Amino acid sequence: LVLELNQVIIPTYGTVPDQQNLHTPEWADFDDKPDSLFFSDGQRRIDFVLVYEDESKKMTHKRSDRKKQKRKRQVYESNLMNNGLQLEATRSVLDEKIIFLKVHAPWEVLCTYAEVMHIKLPLQPNDLKTRDSAFNWFSRFFRVDENIIKPEQEFFTAPFQKEYLSNFYIQDKDTFFNPATRSRIIHFILSRVEYATKNNVKKFGINKLLDTGIYKAAFPLHDSSFRHPSADPNCPSERYLLYREWAHPKNIFKLQPLDFIRKYYGEKIGIYFAWLGFYTNMLIIAAVVGVGCFLYGCLTRNDCTWSQEVCDPSIGGNIIMCPQCDKACTYWNLTITCESSKKLCIFDSFGTLVFAVFMGIWVTLFLEFWKRRQAELEYEWDTVEYLEQEEQVRPEYEAQCTHVVMNEITQQEEHVPYTACGKCMRMTFCTSAVFFWILLIIASVIGVIVYRLSVFLVFSATLSQHISGTEAIRKYLTPQTATSVTASLISFIVIMVLNVVYEKVAILITDFELPRTQTDYENSLTTKMFLFQFVNYYSSCFYIAFFKGKFVGHPGNPIYWLGKYRNEECDPGGCLLELTTQLAIIVGGKAIWNNIQEVLVPWVKNLIGRYCAAARSEKVVPRWEQDYHLQPIGKLGLFYEYLEMVIQFGFVTLFVASFPLGPLLALINNMLEIRLDAWKLTTQFRRMVPQKAQDIGAWQPIMQGIAILAVVTNAMIIAFTSDMIPRLVYYWSFSVPPYGSHSSHTMKGYINSTLSVFNISDFKNASKPFSPWSGNHTTCRQVYRDLRYPPGHQHQYEHNIYYWHVIAAKLAFIIVMEHVIYFVKFIISYVIPDVSQKTKSKVKREKYLTQKLLHENDLKVVTKNMGKIADKIIKGVDSAFRPKAE
Repeated sequence: LVLELNQVIIPTYGTVPDQQNLHTPEWADFDDKPDSLFFSDGQRRIDFVLVYEDESKKMTHKRSDRKKQKRKRQVYESNLMNNGLQLEATRSVLDEKIIFLKVHAPWEVLCTYAEVMHIKLPLQPNDLKTRDSAFNWFSRFFRVDENIIKPEQEFFTAPFQKEYLSNFYIQDKDTFFNPATRSRIIHFILSRVEYATKNNVKKFGINKLLDTGIYKAAFPLHDSSFRHPSADPNCPSERYLLYREWAHPKNIFKLQPLDFIRKYYGEKIGIYFAWLGFYTNMLIIAAVVGVGCFLYGCLTRNDCTWSQEVCDPSIGGNIIMCPQCDKACTYWNLTITCESSKKLCIFDSFGTLVFAVFMGIWVTLFLEFWKRRQAELEYEWDTVEYLEQEEQVRPEYEAQCTHVVMNEITQQEEHVPYTACGKCMRMTFCTSAVFFWILLIIASVIGVIVYRLSVFLVFSATLSQHISGTEAIRKYLTPQTATSVTASLISFIVIMVLNVVYEKVAILITDFELPRTQTDYENSLTTKMFLFQFVNYYSSCFYIAFFKGKFVGHPGNPIYWLGKYRNEECDPGGCLLELTTQLAIIVGGKAIWNNIQEVLVPWVKNLIGRYCAAARSEKVVPRWEQDYHLQPIGKLGLFYEYLEMVIQFGFVTLFVASFPLGPLLALINNMLEIRLDAWKLTTQFRRMVPQKAQDIGAWQPIMQGIAILAVVTNAMIIAFTSDMIPRLVYYWSFSVPPYGSHSSHTMKGYINSTLSVFNISDFKNASKPFSPWSGNHTTCRQVYRDLRYPPGHQHQYEHNIYYWHVIAAKLAFIIVMEHVIYFVKFIISYVIPDVSQKTKSKVKREKYLTQKLLHENDLKVVTKNMGKIADKIIKGVDSAFRPKAE
């Protein structure tokens, strides 16, 4: 492929023309047609636009620098023309310093590069009969009106070859290559044309020219305004239709016109919106079940016996709890946690268990059905064999190819950017850098934990906790609540700041790694960024779920963290409610921040730009200048959109046992996200260079990993974070003889049975509270359920039999739940094929037609030629054996 590129794509590569041999673009004035997409002759379509500032009018650079920049630009433009492109320059209407260079690719150039890039083009219309789905009658109410956006005709396609031009379905040369394909071809050429040679190193590509400021922008044109159709009858106004039927808020409940999106923006954007729409539709099922489980918790919370005991003045009112920190904290009454225990009953119910099991199965169904849907789109959008045939080497990779190695497959020499040892060194450095920055993230999380431990002392000393107090605010503003909320807010701020830092770090590491293709680059960057984000977003949740309150000792012998801070304890109801609070703050804050960053900022920038332009002039502005004042899409395109949604997917699946309303909030967010992303693309950003994409890339295995991990995390949340297992053990074993005194299974006495007793006189001087206990109680209760023998017992303060029963039950529950869900996941994965039978038939039919149309023609030519040769041989034989004339 590299040899082919060197021979076909860049015939002048390595040579810089002399000044007198430079080709210069045509110049034309604006013809006052703001919606025109053509050169001044009205015939040649504008396929791409380059923007630069006239060097003679620049005042920010030295004269010698301006000359060098102009020389590089002129060489680059001359080489573009040598490669067959046609250029036309027009000065800006609003700013005379700005020059717009319009680029057009003639038919011959399009055909040549379509063959080089292995672009698939139509052979003949699809003649396979398709059966309508049984749900078509229902889905038609949500589909876009087919009279407005007509369905795209299906074709059987094959990689383009000029020698078989007559076999392809060409009705009109002007429309055979659609605008998206034309833009892809031109961007391919722009990325590989040379502009200078320095020290025998070739410098080429539009990206470097943009980075150095020689060009200010490079983009394909939108075909119309999004507010109204184009006045030019030759323009289809697809942007206007996309805004009206897809991006407008009125379409929030409508299905997306995916084929139309793909046609206008390319497969990469199309596959993103297809995935996001599919994920959102699947969330409807999860949200319905989640709301059902939440309502079940609300309806049964009044039957929550343990919560009633906490709030009962005769039970919880007589239970005095031990201080939660050394010296500064004092004794407190269990009824303070009455409100939180009522809330906890909603989330820590049997419905949570059902929902956790359901979500383990749901995520498998989602991934398996998405594979089928993705296989359909791969075929329909001609990306089935894209990676093997069509994807080109990154220009940045080509520029570094200075080492020669022997290819084991072809046994030919090829150029690579580094040796095997160099590659190993790069990989080692990149891996070490990734782990180093992950450790820094963990260090920041530890900093937040230290804040939690230290600030709890302050809140415990300042917030009123006297047992005789009757302040209403005390019900809600406990030291635990204040610590949890402030720590969650600080954690969110730290996460947002670290995101900015690690984004740049991940890009630098990936650039140094130098992946070969754009797909390899994005997959590598995706893996690094997700590792950073995973630790950044989820570490605080993992701490609350699995570490907080688990290693704290007991009041007479607490465990200290860093030798100074006493480890945090959970409320008597466990840390589940705190985990829910943390999730709500992070997920909600993240959604608000992302929308501000992604939507509001570009809108404000464009608003300011339009206001300044309107203040300067009331002139008619051409389409290319209107698009220039929009925001650039960015080098990584949809990377951050995927990252945002996959992080959300992690919150929805990993910690769903603590927050059944998570899928509902995700559903609402995604319904808005689809329209906001669509509105942003169609109204606020320049048109993106259409790109091919076979699938969603590295995000697929990442989601599969999350799905596997989600089963473990939810099982452990139910076992270790919620209070469900201790309650079940008490109900079935310790409420009745021989351990209990009740005649039948009941939850009565659960609170009194599970809060261990501690003798006040056993406090050590280091942890004895400043405020002595003035009542007649000689004991206090342990805050968390550690289940220990009472004082006076021969094994006092050691774990009792109840504790070991609970541990055994928790481990058994985790093993059973994991094995059941994994078995069901395996059965579902096996039963649901990745590719439907309908798609397989289409693929086979297309291969058959390709072979028939393209290869049988060769056979006919060979047969015809062989026939002529055979005739000549026969004639020669006849003449040899014919008797000589007398």
